[in-house]
Amino acid sequence: MPKHRDILDNLSTAVVTLDADMQVLSMNNSGEVLLETSEARCVGHGLDRLVAHPETLATVLEQVIRTRSPLARRSMPLILHSGREIHADLMLTPVSEDAGSFLLLEIQPVDRLLRISREENIHHAQETTREMLRGLAHEIKNPLGGVRGAAQLLARELPDEDLAEYTTIIIREADRLRDLVDRLLGPNQQLDQRKLNIHEVLEHVRNLLLAETDNRITLVRDYDPSLPELVGDRSQLIQAVLNIVRNALQAAENVDDCVITLRSRPQRQLTIGRTRHRVVCRLDIEDNGPGIPEDLLPSIFMPMVTGRAEGTGLGLTIAQSIITRHGGMLGCTSEPGMTRFTIYLPMETSHHA
Repeated sequence: MPKHRDILDNLSTAVVTLDADMQVLSMNNSGEVLLETSEARCVGHGLDRLVAHPETLATVLEQVIRTRSPLARRSMPLILHSGREIHADLMLTPVSEDAGSFLLLEIQPVDRLLRISREENIHHAQETTREMLRGLAHEIKNPLGGVRGAAQLLARELPDEDLAEYTTIIIREADRLRDLVDRLLGPNQQLDQRKLNIHEVLEHVRNLLLAETDNRITLVRDYDPSLPELVGDRSQLIQAVLNIVRNALQAAENVDDCVITLRSRPQRQLTIGRTRHRVVCRLDIEDNGPGIPEDLLPSIFMPMVTGRAEGTGLGLTIAQSIITRHGGMLGCTSEPGMTRFTIYLPMETSHHA
């Protein structure tokens, strides 16, 4: 049984077994994560320990018990005890063996499948955009270097020193455009991966923001001290978190009313891209600002997309690039009065360049 249990706990699908009276017999790790409860709390109890309103689920289970036939239900809504609603595909199978009979309930969240598909599409679009930007950067930087060199030569030949003001402007603007192109491409140096405490990264960002705002901003800590160290590039992770927090600060209507929460939690059985991780570090950066316009939300990580007239739209692009290179994932949910950026970082060693 322990070997079978190990297999169940490594499945990404939530699996719950129940007896003929619909009492919970067992639940794997994915079930605990999905239903936001624990096996210890549910074993020996009815469906009301699994979900808040179990009537629909009970009806389906009763049908399986009565007919002794497997049954599938697509996109069934389930209300968790936290109040959150999820939609899941259910597969219910009656199982008979020498020790007795039981019901096997497999739950696959539709939300997760849609998220994976959406992430793959986003990742493909970002890779296409990055390739385009690399080509564009090459086409821009070559003539830009020529313009800058010509301006320097012209400055040496000018008879009137007052005219040098114009060549200085040309050189300065050429340098500004070059820096902008470099920022478009994001950080390109190798990751300096070492063991680090993610809370030290968050605290560093917190202290920077408090100093920048003269302690006017409210930064709330909500850390899980049980999180072990992970492997990453400290300076680049600081840059990624700092870009997100500054983005929230710049979106705030009033700095004195701006509240940003920094939250850390472990999360089990998460798929990032095509890799499933047993446990990842989840960081939430949540603010009480006006929210991101709905039409802007799907493209906020794309270069040059910004809701501010004076913004370059590169902060979130660079943050996502850094997180992706760590083998992680960056997502966002937003509504008026609440925007939450969520960073997922693998707890095992990352090999991304």
